[in-house]
Amino acid sequence: MKNNLELGWEEWINLSSLNIPAIKAKVDTGAQTSSLHAKHIEIFKVKKKKYVRFEVSPLLEKPNLKISCSAPLLSKRKVISSNGESENRCFIKATIQLGNMEWETEISLTDRQSMQYRMLLGRSGLEPEMIVHPTESFLLGHLDKKLYRKKKKKALKSRRALRIALLTREPNNYTSKKIMLAGQSRGHEVETINTTRCYLDIDIDNPQIFYDGKPLPKYDVVIPRIGASVTSYGLAVTRQFLLTGAISINQPQGIANSRDKLMAHQLLASAGIDIPITGFASSPKDTRGIIDTVGSIPLIIKLAESSQGRGVILAETKKAAESVISAFRGLKANFLVQEFIEESKGEDLRCLVLGGKVIGAIKRLNKAGGDFRSNIHQGGIAEKTQLSRKERSIAVRATKALGLSFAGVDILRSKRGPLVLEVNSSPGIQSLEKTLERNISQEIIAFCESEMGITN
Repeated sequence: MKNNLELGWEEWINLSSLNIPAIKAKVDTGAQTSSLHAKHIEIFKVKKKKYVRFEVSPLLEKPNLKISCSAPLLSKRKVISSNGESENRCFIKATIQLGNMEWETEISLTDRQSMQYRMLLGRSGLEPEMIVHPTESFLLGHLDKKLYRKKKKKALKSRRALRIALLTREPNNYTSKKIMLAGQSRGHEVETINTTRCYLDIDIDNPQIFYDGKPLPKYDVVIPRIGASVTSYGLAVTRQFLLTGAISINQPQGIANSRDKLMAHQLLASAGIDIPITGFASSPKDTRGIIDTVGSIPLIIKLAESSQGRGVILAETKKAAESVISAFRGLKANFLVQEFIEESKGEDLRCLVLGGKVIGAIKRLNKAGGDFRSNIHQGGIAEKTQLSRKERSIAVRATKALGLSFAGVDILRSKRGPLVLEVNSSPGIQSLEKTLERNISQEIIAFCESEMGITN
């Protein structure tokens, strides 16, 4: 530094590498090391390198304002505090900004809850050209309150390792493996968690999730891939992760909207999105009425909670439709009756939407030609396709209508234009990646990074 930097004994400091725009620090030349108030300090590994994750509440008057941080772990060392107590602390390196100057320094992490200052800047964190005035305060300015009013996260100047929870009961399937590999290749830790093996401690002050009897650590991001058979409990677990401070790639309510096909169709209709003519009834007396509402034969009968083409039946006559409906009612299962779009010829479009954009699309068709379902799980094949502007728009609008950020939107091409058939909140990526020769799993992790304020 060419010019001296004059500091007061207390200053507002920007820890830019930790995405903490302002924290009030005591500048203490009597202390050797610098320390930062941190809670939930946890060590984890990415590619055998140790990192430390922690939470910071930068404003004393706003204890509910919490910022999740992580940084490479330099070491764990014994530190003797001013009251003579010794403590083993994690040390990290962080970038400090004061005025127009920026430098790196070592900082120890400790619980300073009882202290007046959330940070202490010791001698080792000061440059030789700095002058500290022991009777002056905030020579470099006061807190700009706008810094913490903005809901959108400020982009980090440097990348940091994220701890990502992938909620799935199928850790070895293609999509789970690719997401894990993509996260690891981008410097993050991705852990698979089976939601059915979790139990929850719903506490106001310290909500926790236990897994196989042990408390789970804190996570930055949750990617829910919840099986249809455990939707209710899977959503409860996802909500609990949010209570612990994590963000989710899809909100629980959005997932719930997509899983309830009746709810999904009502939300799509209310958003003005074209769908096949759909009917729903509860009473057995309304069987003929609901068939007449749809109007045309053949028609589709599908369970309200189904996936991958299962629980979807084509009734080619009115009598067949009545028999299927009667059978579903005998099972006490909710179902929808829907018009059959004959001109689609057993083909549909799968559009993958992420962060308000279509990042890939394929055309699915049944290779046998005898099945109206084009789902890959039902023997369908995938081909490259070009979407029209209207098809692209309707896919994005459908995802937004259900409250999702990441979804697979199935669209039928009809004489009336594109019709949204279904919105899947846990879409597989295998057919899209292989058909389009595109690394979609990397884009999913990149989206998680952007949601945490990390830019490429």
